[in-house]
Amino acid sequence: MSGMSDVRLELHAQELSREQRLRLFNVPAGLGRWGLMLHRWHSRRALLELTPEQLRDIGLTRAQAREEGLKPFWRG
Repeated sequence: MSGMSDVRLELHAQELSREQRLRLFNVPAGLGRWGLMLHRWHSRRALLELTPEQLRDIGLTRAQAREEGLKPFWRG
């Protein structure tokens, strides 16, 4: 491949990673403080239960999912 194609592929991969992270951590609008904490608790517990194939689909490693999943619900 040419150098230009390599740069485009690298930039495209970075954009996909950013979009995946945003999509993963988007919170429903209109939640109050307690609703936000409950949402975090549920979504973090769900991360701990994902299979390796599901983690690969969302672009996370087991270590990343575990790190996020074990965070207390009151931390952002």
